[in-house]
Amino acid sequence: MYAQAWMLIGFAGQGFFTSRFLVQWIASERQGRSVVPGVFWVLSIAGGAMLLAYALWRRDPVFVAGQALGLAVYLRNLRLISRSGKAAP
Repeated sequence: MYAQAWMLIGFAGQGFFTSRFLVQWIASERQGRSVVPGVFWVLSIAGGAMLLAYALWRRDPVFVAGQALGLAVYLRNLRLISRSGKAAP
């Protein structure tokens, strides 16, 4: 049961992570140009954090390194958006 719970966390994280591309595509189509809405970064953080937790449970150093680096980038982007005083499109 314990392993199944972690598998569910991994799949849920992958779901969040993948859904961000759908959100970005819809936002871009609506504006007729390429945009990256703030929710893209929120989904990136949610999915990245869940996948990082799963990678740590799996004890996979390659997976951990990739997710940790990505998470740092996503958090930095949200901070830059916040500091600019503008809402993301």
